[in-house]
Amino acid sequence: MSRAAEDPEGAAAGGRPGPSAPAGRGRPRSAAADAAIIEAVLRLIEDGTSIGELSMEGIARAAGVGKATVYRRWSGKSALLLDVMRSLDVPGPPPGGDSVRDDLVALLEFLRRRGLAKRGSALLRTLVSHVRTQPELWAEYHDTVVRARREALLGVLRRGVASGEIRADRDLEMLADLFVGPMLSRALLHEWKEPPEGLSADIVDTVLEGVRPTAGTVGTAG
Repeated sequence: MSRAAEDPEGAAAGGRPGPSAPAGRGRPRSAAADAAIIEAVLRLIEDGTSIGELSMEGIARAAGVGKATVYRRWSGKSALLLDVMRSLDVPGPPPGGDSVRDDLVALLEFLRRRGLAKRGSALLRTLVSHVRTQPELWAEYHDTVVRARREALLGVLRRGVASGEIRADRDLEMLADLFVGPMLSRALLHEWKEPPEGLSADIVDTVLEGVRPTAGTVGTAG
C-alpha cells in the first residue's frame, strides 16, 4: 500500500483524510503536525507557488516543522499532494432512500455547492492537473475518492430500475454520465459563472423524463 493511503481512523471519524505511516517505534504521530503541513501546501499554492516550485523543504518551513517530520509522513511531494487533494474532499450526502429523484437531486446539488466553494475548487483543479501526470497516484485517488461517489450514484440508479422509475434497458454507466456531465461542464467550461440554484433539479428532471418507462417498454437492466 502506498504511504499516501488514507488513515482509516480519520475517515471513520469523518475528518479530513490523512496519510498513513508504517508502524514503528518512536513518538506517536501528531495530528496537529499533519494538519499544519497540509495547510502549508494549500497556503503556498494560494499565494502563487506553482506545483513545480513546491519543495519538501519549503513546505516544512511554511508549516513550522522540520524536514524530517514531513518525510516521516510522505515519501515525496507527489504522495503529499495526493493527501492534500483528499483533504479538500468532503463526503457527499448519503442517499435518503425515499425518492430516487430526490436522491439524484441531492447528489448533484452537492456537486454544485462544492463548485461554489472557490478555495477548494480552484486548488483542486491545480492539484488534479499535477496528480493526473502520475498514473499510480491518480489511480489511487480515483479508487479512494472518485469511485465511492460514482458507486453512490450508480446505487441510486439501480434502485430506480428496480422500482420501475428508470427503464431497465438503459446503460447505467452512460446514464450516470448524463446526470453528472452537465454539472461538470458548467464548472469546467463556465467557471466564471456560478451554477444557478435549481440547476440540479433541472438536470435530473430532464434526464429522468427521457428514461422513464413507457407503455410497452421492454428491456433488461444494464
